[in-house]
Amino acid sequence: MSSSSPVLRPPWLPYVGPFAIFVLFLALGDKLGLGAWEFPFRVLALTLSLWFLSRHVIDLRAPNWLSSSLVGIGVFVIWVAPDVLWPTYRQHWLFQNSIMGTITSSLPEGFHMDPMVLVFRSIRAIILVPIIEELFWRAWLMRWLINPDFEKIPLGAYQASSFVVTALLFASEHGPYWEVGLVAGIIYNAWMIRTRSLGDCILAHAVTNAALSAYVVFCGKWEYWL
Repeated sequence: MSSSSPVLRPPWLPYVGPFAIFVLFLALGDKLGLGAWEFPFRVLALTLSLWFLSRHVIDLRAPNWLSSSLVGIGVFVIWVAPDVLWPTYRQHWLFQNSIMGTITSSLPEGFHMDPMVLVFRSIRAIILVPIIEELFWRAWLMRWLINPDFEKIPLGAYQASSFVVTALLFASEHGPYWEVGLVAGIIYNAWMIRTRSLGDCILAHAVTNAALSAYVVFCGKWEYWL
C-alpha cells in the first residue's frame, strides 16, 4: 500500500464513534475532576469527534423545517407534561428503580448559576446531542438492524423489528424518563420514515432539546439534564 492511499475505516465508525464517546462521558460523570472546565472540554471533545469521524455523513439540510420544528415542540410537551400534571408521578417505582436508576442531574448544584457551564451544557444538548444521537439511532441502528451491510439500506427504511428495538433502546438510554423516551423514540423513528431526512430528524431533536434546556434553566428543572 502506498503512503498516499486513504486510511480504511469501518463504515459504522462515523455513526457509532461519537456516540460511544458521548456514552463514555455519561458513564464517567464528574470523575474527570475538571470542575467547571469539564463542560467546555466535553463540548470540544464531542465536536472534534464529529469533525474527524462523521463530517462526511452529516447532512443538516431540513427540507421540512417547519414540520420538523413542530414535531420537536410536540416531543418537548410530551416530555414534561406528566410531571407538570402530576408532580409526584416520577416518584413511582416504575420510573425510579434499580434498573432505570434514580433522577440525578448531571449538573452539580454549585454550577446552576455559572454562565459558562450553562452555555456549554446547552450547546451540548441543543447542537451536539441531536447530531450524535440521530447519527447513531436513526441513521445507523435502524438500518443496521435491517441489514448489517447498512449502507445498502436507505434512510427511513421501515422494518417492524428494527423500529421497535430502536425505540426501546432509545427509551432505555433515558433512565427514569424511559416512558417519555419511548414515545419520543417512536416519534423520531416515524419522522425518519416519513421524511427520509437526517437533517429533519436532527432539527426535530434539536428543537426538543432547546425547549427542554430553556425549561431547565428558566424554571430550575435541573433534573431533566441527566
